[in-house]
Amino acid sequence: MPSEAATTIEIDAKGGRGRYRALIWRRQLILAGLSVALVFSFCVDLALGPAQYGLDDVVQGLLMPDAVPLQVRVVLWEIRMPIALMAIVVGAALAVAGAQMQTILNNPLASPFTLGISAAASFGAALALAFGVAFIPAAIGYVVPANAFVMAMLAALLIHLLSARRGVTVETVVLLGIAMVFTFNALLALVQFFASTEALSAVVFWTMGSLIKATWPKLGVTALVFAAVLPVFVRRAWALTALRLGEDKAASLGVKVRRLRLETLMLVSLLAAIPVAFVGTIGFIGLVGPHIARMLIGEDQRFFLPASALSGALILSLSSVVSKSLIPGTIFPIGVVTSLIGIPFFVSLILSRPGRAS
Repeated sequence: MPSEAATTIEIDAKGGRGRYRALIWRRQLILAGLSVALVFSFCVDLALGPAQYGLDDVVQGLLMPDAVPLQVRVVLWEIRMPIALMAIVVGAALAVAGAQMQTILNNPLASPFTLGISAAASFGAALALAFGVAFIPAAIGYVVPANAFVMAMLAALLIHLLSARRGVTVETVVLLGIAMVFTFNALLALVQFFASTEALSAVVFWTMGSLIKATWPKLGVTALVFAAVLPVFVRRAWALTALRLGEDKAASLGVKVRRLRLETLMLVSLLAAIPVAFVGTIGFIGLVGPHIARMLIGEDQRFFLPASALSGALILSLSSVVSKSLIPGTIFPIGVVTSLIGIPFFVSLILSRPGRAS
């Protein structure tokens, strides 16, 4: 006959397994719900524009292209499809980048936008637009995104080198990123001051962020980088989850904290630099997306990572829909829309964490 204590332990174990399965099932339902919402937003994004179509026409054009008129097929597949897909891929990439920055720096305000990577990319693009400066002469056809990419990676490399110094804490890294934001914004203002009127208009439009110039080749490069980096994060899901418990606890579990943080920072910088290089500065996706995922899912990277990607993709896809809906016939810069959405969230996040200021 089993003892009373053993019976109690067995009952508690069964109850724990039941709660764990219920938690996993709930998280899977949330991911499924985000996926459905993303598909719906994607279809609405395809339907909106100067020529508006019904959702039934969009679905038919996607599933049976030959069954719709040639004009509808060309508009959907050649004009709107790259833009709608770019919104999804860029949103997912920026959100995953922000999620992992917040993880390795243990700071809720960390993102490509707040650490200066986006500001560096804007400065690099402005040099090309205003003065024709090309950091990679061979990429003359893509001089603006090439310059933006080079400057973003240089900024990330600088953060990497400074963070590798002995005695540098994660708080110091965040402060360095904020200093870089102000530095590159000042340099950008200097470029705008000396630029011609035509160049100034181009610089201002680029820094607002826009999906209008998205093409299949640009989409392919962005998606390829995202597809290459994401599996690396998936393989390190356990180590990244352990890092959220604190450096000491993660180290006691066998995680090489310093190496993990530096390697993740470089991958995140690559993941953030490519989208910004192609579509311009899009702020707050890397900040808002991970926080929404964290509120819905928690810190478990097995679910937090896909939830962040889906949240970021959904936010930017919905922002694309809003940018087309505010004034009929006018498409607002996507960066303006995301900032209007993200700023209230950013302020509420700061005000809700008064104890972290010290």
